[in-house]
Amino acid sequence: MDIKSNDPKYERARKRVEQEKGFYGHLTAYIIINIALILVNLDMKDILIEKLRLQIFITPLLWGIGLLIHGLVVFGKGFKLFKNWEEKKIKELMDKDDF
Repeated sequence: MDIKSNDPKYERARKRVEQEKGFYGHLTAYIIINIALILVNLDMKDILIEKLRLQIFITPLLWGIGLLIHGLVVFGKGFKLFKNWEEKKIKELMDKDDF
């Protein structure tokens, strides 16, 4: 099978692979960094006051929401809003004379 870089099907598949690769990189960073942050914060348990315990989980929680949205955009069928915007922007740029 001959793969041509100018084939639209190939380009869509290549773009999809890049999106998935970006998501998995994001997921890997999320896991590694948040495990490290939790371990560091738990190691400092003597200095933490009960009110500050919640702060240990704020970064993973908020970042997790962002990661969830990223996953829905990449893998979910319901997030067409971003895709539609991207397609419109590409067409807009292609229609410009100076592009």
